[in-house]
Amino acid sequence: MTTKRLPTILIALMALAGSTACNERPLAYGDANSIIAVMPMAQWERVDQEVYDALEPTIVTVREEKTFTVTHQEPYAQFWDRLRRFRQMLVVGSRDEAWVQEVLDDAREPITENGIHQVYDVWSAGQTVTLVLLDAGWGPDDLRPWLPEVNALLDGQYRAFARNRMYISGVDTALADTLALRAGFSMLLPDVYRWQTRDSIYIFRNDNPDPSELIRQISVSWVTPATGQQSLDEMLAWREGVVAAHYTEPQQVLLDKSAQRTFSFEGSEALELQANWQNPPERNWPAGGPMIVRTVTCDAQDRTYLLDAWLYAPGKEKYEYMIQLETLLDTFRCGS
Repeated sequence: MTTKRLPTILIALMALAGSTACNERPLAYGDANSIIAVMPMAQWERVDQEVYDALEPTIVTVREEKTFTVTHQEPYAQFWDRLRRFRQMLVVGSRDEAWVQEVLDDAREPITENGIHQVYDVWSAGQTVTLVLLDAGWGPDDLRPWLPEVNALLDGQYRAFARNRMYISGVDTALADTLALRAGFSMLLPDVYRWQTRDSIYIFRNDNPDPSELIRQISVSWVTPATGQQSLDEMLAWREGVVAAHYTEPQQVLLDKSAQRTFSFEGSEALELQANWQNPPERNWPAGGPMIVRTVTCDAQDRTYLLDAWLYAPGKEKYEYMIQLETLLDTFRCGS
């Protein structure tokens, strides 16, 4: 096992307790974005950096954050009995290797072709094993072409997991209908979001269970007549005015680790900025976090909207929450 990954995994192992009945698969454990990579040490030492590069891409929140964490485990070596119970397993090898055959034996349908396959509940209940099946004697050149596809598959599934967990409280369809009738736009928010409105701004907030630990907030405002696509400076000036007039704490936008893009919204070009915010130093409350801000135009209403989503989650991994905020922004609809 890779030494630098060992301490975090050992914490999880120490937390594991209890026993299971004979012939009963124990429950899987571990985070949904923690991957145990299974292959012999000889192969791992030849491909480890490529696996890390492909499966641990970083996103910029307050700092660079890995989307997944990969830990190597040699089959049947120390900790195998426990680490094989993790929720996410990546198994690489050929069908003549015993640990690969264990995966193949549990497949719902016979696996006859090399490549990527997913098999469930192999060593624990609730487990997903992503198998990259290769010929005997495989090397880096054989595995390398499959790694981007593995990342796309796992990232897509993690995004679905994050969206499903966000909506576990239910979708507030009544709020969506109210917004459509009252304000001319709608969003599909979870039931746990509170909302308020004043002037031409609507604010939606989820600060459960404790606002000192986690806040997700989205605001929607607009101007009429529509201004069309705005520049980045115009977008930031608009947001600054909204923050000053309607947010409980001031926010400064940090652009040193930002990314912007244009996209199509109902046939019109729209602008998005992902960046970080922080409280001004004189507030004596060092808060900050990532944000997503968009300007979109609704020609049918002759309105240009500002959508501002921000996160406060000190000491927490933020990728899941950013997926959730992005998902909510994508549900925005305007006009009829």
